[in-house]
Amino acid sequence: MSELRKDPVIGRWVIIASERAKRPTDFFVEAPKPPSPGFCPFCPGNEDKTPKELLAYQYPIESNPDSRWWLRVVPNKFPALVKAGDLEKSRDGIFEKLSGIGAHEVIIETPDHQSSMADFDLAQIEEVLKAYKERILDLKKDERFQYIMIFKNHGKQAGASLDHSHSQLIALPIVPKRVNEEIEGSLRYHRIHNRCVYCDMIQQEKASDLRIVHENKTFVCLNPYASRFPFEMWILPKAHQSHFEKTPSETIAGFAEILSHSLKRIKTVLSNPSYNYMLHTGPCGEAGDYPHYHWHLEITPKLTQVAGFEWGTGFYINPMPPEKAAEYLRNGVETRQELDAAILPFSV
Repeated sequence: MSELRKDPVIGRWVIIASERAKRPTDFFVEAPKPPSPGFCPFCPGNEDKTPKELLAYQYPIESNPDSRWWLRVVPNKFPALVKAGDLEKSRDGIFEKLSGIGAHEVIIETPDHQSSMADFDLAQIEEVLKAYKERILDLKKDERFQYIMIFKNHGKQAGASLDHSHSQLIALPIVPKRVNEEIEGSLRYHRIHNRCVYCDMIQQEKASDLRIVHENKTFVCLNPYASRFPFEMWILPKAHQSHFEKTPSETIAGFAEILSHSLKRIKTVLSNPSYNYMLHTGPCGEAGDYPHYHWHLEITPKLTQVAGFEWGTGFYINPMPPEKAAEYLRNGVETRQELDAAILPFSV
């Protein structure tokens, strides 16, 4: 029987339509095509085709003349927001606007055009996460920025415009509505229970083990109770921390391991679909940790369409119960037909 489940953080309701999961279907998700040949501005040798780099992890010239870097961060050539100028606010009657001040950067995760993040070794993923941390810490010095979002679009269906593996960073002069909802929801919970809702979520999930996909000493990956999308995953640090950039260097390796495991499971179990991931962390300008907020990474494979009902109501309909999703991701599936019968892309 279908269920309505309530997200314990922001109070969003989700329909878990388990009946739909029982219907036979010709379900097929087109995997991202292999990287295409031809010119790529992110490949070694084309460094002059991108804006001047902001950060590079590289070898000495004499040690590896063919590919001197293993990671680069550059300004986006077509930025959503620009860094130059003053932050100005204005009104026109009931309408309000801000000048488009911010930063938009691209993290080129590898010199290898053919490799995806699921293929990286742990050391390379750790380097990517260190670059995220380094860029956030640098941009937080700019008092105009209130929030810094790290995200990755893998595959055309997820919005990737270039095949070469990369992620992006956008610094904003405001805190996004979605993050504000999480902060306010977790604050309400903390005022009532004097505990972090995410910490309680981790403890309850570990106790039941129904939706845990993978865990290590410092991190846990789970399918959230009120999952919006099939096989949606959250990665959370087990120790309470509100800001990703304050993660100790020795803990980054644990994050790299669980992220690698999660992306490999998506690639192998779901036949390499497109996906997005988004790093939700505390706002800029905070001297200490929020006792109520917990940073986390959300991963959403692109397996269904958001259609009229979702846009019109704010409800999501998920045909894959997260308990079943976690079972598949932990154990894999015996046949493609078994997975096809378990999930149905649909419109309402």
